[in-house]
Amino acid sequence: MSSPSNRKDQPRTGADGIWVLIAAVCFGLAIGFVNLAVRLGHLIDGTAGQDPSSPFELFFNTFKGKSHWTMTVTIVAAVLAVVLSVLAVFVLVSRSRRKARRSRVDTQAAYMGRGRDVEGIRRKSVAATATRLGVAGSPGVPIGAALGTGETLLGSWEDMHLDIWGPRTGKTTSRAVPAVLDAPGAVVCTSNKRDLLDATRLIRERHGQVWVFDPQQVALEPADWWWNPLTYVTDDTKARGLAGHFIAGSRSADAKSDAYFDGDAQNLLASLILAAALGRRPITEVYRWLIRPNDQSPVEILRDSPYDLVADQLAGIMAYPDEQRGGVYGTAKQMATCLTSPAVAAWVTSPAQRGQLDERPQFDPHAFVRDGSTLYALSMEGEGTTGPLTTALTVAVTEAATDLATRMAGGRLATPMLCVLDEAANVCRWRRLPDLYSHFGSRGIIIMTILQSWSQGVEVWGASGMQKLWSSANVKVYGGGVSEEDFLDKLSKLIGDYDKLTSSISAGKGYRSTSRQLTRERILDVEQLAALPKGRAVVLSSGNRAAMIRTKPWMNGPHAHDVRASITLNDPNGAATIADAFTQLRQVDQQEGNTDEHH
Repeated sequence: MSSPSNRKDQPRTGADGIWVLIAAVCFGLAIGFVNLAVRLGHLIDGTAGQDPSSPFELFFNTFKGKSHWTMTVTIVAAVLAVVLSVLAVFVLVSRSRRKARRSRVDTQAAYMGRGRDVEGIRRKSVAATATRLGVAGSPGVPIGAALGTGETLLGSWEDMHLDIWGPRTGKTTSRAVPAVLDAPGAVVCTSNKRDLLDATRLIRERHGQVWVFDPQQVALEPADWWWNPLTYVTDDTKARGLAGHFIAGSRSADAKSDAYFDGDAQNLLASLILAAALGRRPITEVYRWLIRPNDQSPVEILRDSPYDLVADQLAGIMAYPDEQRGGVYGTAKQMATCLTSPAVAAWVTSPAQRGQLDERPQFDPHAFVRDGSTLYALSMEGEGTTGPLTTALTVAVTEAATDLATRMAGGRLATPMLCVLDEAANVCRWRRLPDLYSHFGSRGIIIMTILQSWSQGVEVWGASGMQKLWSSANVKVYGGGVSEEDFLDKLSKLIGDYDKLTSSISAGKGYRSTSRQLTRERILDVEQLAALPKGRAVVLSSGNRAAMIRTKPWMNGPHAHDVRASITLNDPNGAATIADAFTQLRQVDQQEGNTDEHH
């Protein structure tokens, strides 16, 4: 079903014509009612053969007394009147309920995409893509239900996602949780809260092992496994990349950088990371070297490797005048400050590195992507954040997935890996993400980046980087709750305009004329987008018109029973969490006039 024309008529003001139409309809109904009552009554009385065949003749004969109005006809007329009254009430109530279920933006959705206008994200098309790619078990990543048709819209296993939802708009319940539940292979999730973990853990345990990286005790997980970030560092490029994660994640978005010290600080940190990796030292050794600027151990390790120039660079920094060297080392220490916490060290080091016994398993990114397991990387923003380690772990897994994809048919994973980067701007500040987005899609590594606003992305990737991320995403979802005028105006333009037919009547002494003209108006303006009601979202997808969807939170999904069980088992406040989720669902239902009870 294609979308209707986007031409909208202004309500007519010709009152005379309306009254003529009403009179004609009432006259027709009267003729029909009288004919039905008289003919049925006479049929029951056995005198139907005397009635004229013309409905008009019978109608007028009845009023002239030529057709008998018997007691039977009266009874039939009374019954018909009751039946018609009941039907009229039913129709009016049904229409009022349908109208109540429409949110304040639903009328405008008629001018947006539906049916063939969004063919690329309809189930049939997405399922065909899954079949072509050989993906079994799930046709794609759920997006929501198309407004008007109710059909489920999905992203394919080639599509990359970018979501912008303001706080408390339902992004986790409506996007993150359903996506994780329907993933056919390995899953990586980042977050600064435990809600996504608690809601999906039980279900994901059926797919394989669940790993929870929780150095800051967001979910109170014990350090019963560990990961060595330096196993990722196989050359100087990887060392510089890991140093970049510490730089990006250790500072608040509005922190001022010092061009004089920052470049050398990154070089220093990268050199020490490379030395620690080559020397098979724990990553905490990097911080020890930073507080001992005269320690020549890292230089000696680099001298005994193919990285002589890196050794010279490090030696040069160590030979700076005291004040300059102090500034560089101080900046680098600030970047690596999370390594000073014993709680953090327990997750990224092992007694085995010192020749002692450690029975905990060591996380292997390459084994992880082969096994189809699940990783939840949790961190909090702000001072002492372990965001750099969360980012490094996420990058290590995606690069392991890329390596595996390279060895597979078509250069892509046979079973896609899903990465849900919730709160990406706070806990997974991956600077190179915009450059890699489209590449990952071709590798079967599907990423859903979730932000609270456009400006959040600009803080991490800059204006051009955020624009690149936006342009590289095949599926973009706006869930409301944002009040940034520039972004909303851009979104409004992308949604498009519609033709509105306006009419004006001029009248004077002895004349009356009507003029009409077409005007172009925004389908959804900035004000409407800023006030987008909960339960609605706007979807922009490659090759399709913009669409309005009804969000599909897990409470309304096929996994609701399992999610409730998972929350009950894992969330210390499970009962309250479940109650809050269903309270929010009821609020959306009440907003739409849906009185169905949810249990």
